This record gives sequence, C-alpha cells and structure tokens, in this order.
Amino acid sequence: MVLIEQEPDDAYEASDHAAVSRGEEEKEAESDEESFEDALNEEQLLDKARDQVNDAKTEGNRLFGSGQYEEALSKYELALQIASEVPSSEEVRSMCHANRAICFLKLGKYDETVKECNQALELNPSYVKALLRRAEAHEKLDHLEEAIADMKKIIEVEPSNDQARRTIQRLEPIVAEKREKMKEEMIGKLKEMGNSVLGRFGMSVDNFKAVKDPNTGSYSISFQR
Repeated sequence: MVLIEQEPDDAYEASDHAAVSRGEEEKEAESDEESFEDALNEEQLLDKARDQVNDAKTEGNRLFGSGQYEEALSKYELALQIASEVPSSEEVRSMCHANRAICFLKLGKYDETVKECNQALELNPSYVKALLRRAEAHEKLDHLEEAIADMKKIIEVEPSNDQARRTIQRLEPIVAEKREKMKEEMIGKLKEMGNSVLGRFGMSVDNFKAVKDPNTGSYSISFQR
C-alpha cells in the first residue's frame, strides 16, 4: 500500500499569500502609473491654459495697437477667464486688468478705468502702470486729491519717477485753489444765513469781527457798530 503524503495546510496558505501579495503589488504599480499619467496630463493641461492666456493677451495687445479697443477688451477678458483657473497667475491677471484699464481710458470710460486699476492693484499693489492709469482717470473725473495720492504712491515705489513728481507739482496748486474757493463759498453762505437772522434786529455779520490770537490760535469776536 502506497502512502501519499499530503502537504500541510499552511503550505497552501503561504502559496495563496504570495499570490495575493503579487496581485497587490501589481495593483499598486498600476495605481502609481495612473497617478503619474494623471499628474502629467494635469501639467500638460496647465501648460496649454498658460499658452492660451498668453495668446489671448498677445492678440489683445495687437488689437490695442491698431486702435481696436473694444475688441482688445474682449481678448483681455478671455485671458482673465482662462487665467482664473491657473495657479500662481496673479501677475498676468494684474497685467490684463491694467491693459483693460488703458482701453477704457482711450474710450473715455474713466469710471471703468478706475475699477480695472483697482483689480490690478489688488493683485499687485506696487504696479506702477496701474497707479499711473488710475491717477489719470481720477484727474479726468476731477478727483484731483485721489490722483495726487496715487502719484505719491508711485514715488514710494519709484522715487525717481519724474512724471509723478511733475503731476503732483501741477495738481497741488489747483487743489489748494479749489479748497480756498470752497471755503469762500461756504463763508458766503454762512453770511447770508447770518444776515437773514440778524437783519431782524437791524444788524449784519459785518458788525462782528473775528480776531485771531497769535499765541493760542483761537478767535475772539468783537461787536462793531
């Protein structure tokens, strides 16, 4: 009688474990390969998006150069839409907003110019071109104090910027003159109001004289007939 030796149960278990282990390793390898392909595809998509942004911006520049400002605005807007999905795109987005700003400036849409410059400066607070364009729009809107403020910011970034210095020197006397005029108009209105009340008593504001104390800077009022 021939005895057939049987393999122990643990021999089958070891063989099964080895097969499972190989299967898991193969799956992990496939997963790693898929992850690599996904990462590669994602980077390729980002590169394609960056190219599309640059192409749209370049076309916008070309249209701007030929005086087609409305068409240029559309291209810069397209570049912004694509760039919004691209990481670390703050610089190109700020440039596109600044380019849209100068298009609106050329079209005489100064409020829109200011809005675009604001968005450019949110992305890049020291963007000199955006500050210059916003200052120019503010001046067109007769917001002279805001224009001066922008020019002063430019000097903080570029102390040697002659354009900013010349603009400040030109605008500050105008602002001072406007303030003086507003003060005179306000005083005139106050006099009218005062005379309307004092006239009932046979007096006017001319009967009162304000004298400034050189030591304290305060005023004293004296009555004159």
